[in-house]
Amino acid sequence: MNIKEQSAKAVKELLEKAKLKKGDILVVGCSTSEVLGSKIGTNSAPDTAKEIFDGIYGVLKEKGIYLAVQCCEHLNRAIVTERAAVCCAEIVNVVPQKKAGGSLATVAYANLKDPVVVEEIKADAGIDIGDTLIGMHLKKVAVPVRIETNKIGKANVVCARVRPKFIGGIRAIYDENLL
Repeated sequence: MNIKEQSAKAVKELLEKAKLKKGDILVVGCSTSEVLGSKIGTNSAPDTAKEIFDGIYGVLKEKGIYLAVQCCEHLNRAIVTERAAVCCAEIVNVVPQKKAGGSLATVAYANLKDPVVVEEIKADAGIDIGDTLIGMHLKKVAVPVRIETNKIGKANVVCARVRPKFIGGIRAIYDENLL
């Protein structure tokens, strides 16, 4: 299975388990260096990023779920997404590049319909390809999601979804559909 197919499979598995719906946001962090078996930040690969983007974006677009791509630490892990996903957010002025934003963020900026960059987002689920630490961009409360596709290329894949906070203590009754 190639990188594009692995990426699409991983996202399909996550969507099924996380029960995302139209209008939700999926954040993706990715080290193409790690996908290729190198140390994070040492082997940025735009062609690999394009394969990953195509695999993930195709699945999300079909379901009406927004893609949010985390930039690397050189852009303070800012987010590239569609303007429609963050209509009330404050936009920042930066165009991701291979070595300042990362390959996947650069590809996303070049290929999304109306791309913008924001400093932060609160996504409904996430996929971390290559241990890039996406947790800062997930809503509270993050819950790990185990999927079969635990590698894309040579990079580790870790997924999460979110659920609403429990409030009210021992007398409270919770909606099982939101767990």
